[in-house]
Amino acid sequence: MVTGDPPDFDELYASSFTGVAVQLYAYFGDLAEAQDVTQEAFCRAWQRWATVSRYDDPVAWVRKVAWRLAISRWRRIKTAVLHVRRSSEVHAPALDGVRVDVIRALAQLPADQRRAIVLHHLAGLSTSEIAADAGWPTERSARG
Repeated sequence: MVTGDPPDFDELYASSFTGVAVQLYAYFGDLAEAQDVTQEAFCRAWQRWATVSRYDDPVAWVRKVAWRLAISRWRRIKTAVLHVRRSSEVHAPALDGVRVDVIRALAQLPADQRRAIVLHHLAGLSTSEIAADAGWPTERSARG
């Protein structure tokens, strides 16, 4: 339910961009990519601002779009890397010391667990909000 005046896009952008970008950085481990998809998500929100501004939580919409963009890019990159590996024997050296320990630790987790941890600890979402954001069933709905 919408209450009061819709938020101002500039204010929402200024107050939310960094938080969304940091969440994506923690998940994917690439700050430039995180900032890029966050920017793209805000551009899409701006294009639909008449609708998005009326949502209870416009930042949740932006975050969801950013996650989807990041996952889509990650899948394309993964496919390209697999293609290159299959067609070439040249291997790039491993990057040591580039990522912080937290990012390395998160990278070791399965994707769904990593996403839940990032959304809970960096976005401050509850478990039910994470489930709704990711389209996962809640514990209650899973029990039937």
